Amino acid sequence: MKNLKKNLQSVNKDLKALAKKVDRMIITVGKLEKQKTVKVKPVKKVAVKKPAAKKLVKLTAADTVLEVIKRYRKGVDVSTLMEKTGFNRRKIYDNVKVLKKQGRIKSEGRGVYVKA
Repeated sequence: MKNLKKNLQSVNKDLKALAKKVDRMIITVGKLEKQKTVKVKPVKKVAVKKPAAKKLVKLTAADTVLEVIKRYRKGVDVSTLMEKTGFNRRKIYDNVKVLKKQGRIKSEGRGVYVKA
């Protein structure tokens, strides 16, 4: 009788362990089913805009004068500026005045300009 009781207890213990395993398996299968049944929203296709064509930026007269002045480390005089830019003397002086006011160039001497 004692032997039968021990056997029944061990079978009962094994059945409980199996029941726990079955419960865990049911839970994992349920999770897998939920993952499969999730509705996937369709992806909207968005038209890709082409980047705008780059417009050519025209340099101002002051920018042109500044570019010539930047090329000369020791400074450049008005006659050289006239030759390199093709501007007349009055236009050179007006643009030099604008650049000096902006602080982009400074006078090295009379009629000689260097970048600031």
